[in-house]
Amino acid sequence: MTQRIRNRWTALSVLLLASLLAGSIPAAAVAAPPASFPRDSLTPGPRFTHGLSAEFRPEYIFPTNPFLKHENRTGQPIDLALSGHFRYSFQFRPGSTPDRIYGGAYQGLGVAYYDFQRPDELGNPVAIYLFQGARIARLAPRLTFDYEWNFGLSFGWVPYDYDTNPANKMMGSRLNAYLNVDFLLKWRIMRQVDLSAGLVLTHFSNGNTKFPNAGLNSIGARAGLAYNFGRTTPEIAPYRSGPAFPRHVSYDLVLFGAWRRKGIEIGDKQYAAPDAYTVVGFNFAPMYNFGYKFRAGVSLDGVYDASANVLPANTINEVGSSFEIETVDPGFDRQIALGISARGEFVMPYFQIGIGMGVNVLHKGGDLKAFYQMLTLKVAVTHSSFVHIGYSLRDFHMPNFLMLGVGYRFNNRYPRHR
Repeated sequence: MTQRIRNRWTALSVLLLASLLAGSIPAAAVAAPPASFPRDSLTPGPRFTHGLSAEFRPEYIFPTNPFLKHENRTGQPIDLALSGHFRYSFQFRPGSTPDRIYGGAYQGLGVAYYDFQRPDELGNPVAIYLFQGARIARLAPRLTFDYEWNFGLSFGWVPYDYDTNPANKMMGSRLNAYLNVDFLLKWRIMRQVDLSAGLVLTHFSNGNTKFPNAGLNSIGARAGLAYNFGRTTPEIAPYRSGPAFPRHVSYDLVLFGAWRRKGIEIGDKQYAAPDAYTVVGFNFAPMYNFGYKFRAGVSLDGVYDASANVLPANTINEVGSSFEIETVDPGFDRQIALGISARGEFVMPYFQIGIGMGVNVLHKGGDLKAFYQMLTLKVAVTHSSFVHIGYSLRDFHMPNFLMLGVGYRFNNRYPRHR
């Protein structure tokens, strides 16, 4: 009797297998994943999806200096910036572990063309930038509230020139940094098509590498369409936490260098020092990793700034159609400092955005007796090495210097997920 039952089960198994191979019973009906989980998180597939998008951004320019207000060739305010953007992006497969951990984070490369309505005095610069965004909140099955940042370089400015462009005392270089922060609504109008609209904040400057450097700031709107290749679901997966995070202390070592220009005040006027000064330094920061998205700690900051405490000589020289002041080197010991700063970093795939505030504790006074602030971007190269891009201010408003360098993270225990 037992043998007969075994034979029947064997025959039934053979018939079922034959039916699946012949296609008479759909395989999905036999092994469908549970409805409570996104199918993409359980089935194999490509690690990333890819997308292309186009955007239009009209922006109001803040009148932060006389050139923008009316002291230009037309005598009219310069208050409107128009730009078109074309972008490539990629993101983790919807429903995958990193997609769930980082809220559908996406990143990529964009190019933009800017029109400030003054091509003879400002030019029509082109910006090339990295960007990253992610979900802040899921408002509906197809609607999210997102943030995004853009960071890159802009080319093609018409800079200040005493003879040919004397009114533009705002931008002193043809190449300027481009920084942008956005908050937007993203609506999945079709399975592979997104419509987005939101608020943008933009800043252009040369990081104090050339005079003048008043910078340009604007606020406005953005609207765009994106096509996502290979996206299979029409709805946005709800947020789910990832695997438990191993909290730990890591140690970031950064070496950086840059150059800067310096203005020296004599009486009620400021004159450009004749040289571009070297800046080099290091940061060593023990950081406690609280979770996947945040780490904080303290940093030991060393710097050599060749422009620090530069002294004016007794004469001012006329060079061409402009004036420069002669300077006296104060000595190496008055150009080095050691500081301590508090640091915090927002951690996302490939990028970490950091802020810091600190004071120099070992120095010989003057320019180096400073309360300084930093904004940094770390771009991952390997699991523990990164490129470091940063900018330092003094007292929240005085431009200090760029920080361009490389770094390595010791004791990095961040999990690797697919």
